[in-house]
Amino acid sequence: MNNLDGLVKITDPHFIIDLMYAGTEHNMTGVAVYADLGWGNQAYVHPNLWQALQRLIPYLDKTGRKLKIYDACRPVEAHEKLFALIPQDGFFIADASRSPHCRATAVDVALVEKDGKELVYPTLVDAYDEHFAKEVQSGNLQGFFAYLKQASHNYTNPDMPEAINNRNELRKLMEDIGLVPVPRLHEWWHYELPDARSEKYPLIRLG
Repeated sequence: MNNLDGLVKITDPHFIIDLMYAGTEHNMTGVAVYADLGWGNQAYVHPNLWQALQRLIPYLDKTGRKLKIYDACRPVEAHEKLFALIPQDGFFIADASRSPHCRATAVDVALVEKDGKELVYPTLVDAYDEHFAKEVQSGNLQGFFAYLKQASHNYTNPDMPEAINNRNELRKLMEDIGLVPVPRLHEWWHYELPDARSEKYPLIRLG
C-alpha cells in the first residue's frame, strides 16, 4: 500500500534536492534506481523530520548557504533493489525495516555555498569515489571499506583542517535542530530523528 500521503515533499528553496540514486553521477551503484522505479529526484520526509529541518532556515538565511539533500525517503522497493546491486550488509542494510530512510526519518546532506559550490568534507557524500565505485560494482569492497574510515566522525587528519571543520560544523548544526548521526558514526552526511528506527514510523512502500 502506498503511504506517501502523510509525508512532506521538500520544495523549499533553502534546500537543494539532488538524490544520488535518482541518477548515475556520484552514485556508488552506477544504477539510477529511483528513476527506474519512477521515484525520481524527489525528497519526501516525515513531518517530524521536516519540522526539525526547518529550524536550519535562520542559519541558511544568515549565511546564504543551502542544505543539499542527497537522499531522504527511500521506499522499501528501492532499498531492496539497491541491496540486490550491492548485497553487502555494511554498505546497504540487508533488512529494509532497519533503515530509517525507509521510514522517511533520515536524510543524507551537505552544506553548499550560495552559488551551489559544495563545501569540502573528508569524503564526498556516500564516500563516492570513481575508482572505488568501479571496484564496488565489480564486487570488490575491501578497498572501499578502508577508504570509508575517512567518512567517520572520529576521523582526524592534520592535512584536512577545512574538511574536518566543515564536518564538525555540520554535525553541530544538525544536532542543534534535534537530529543525530548514524549510530556507528561512520557516515558524516547521515542524520536522523532520535527515534528514527522506531515502529511508530511506518515503512514507506510504492505500492
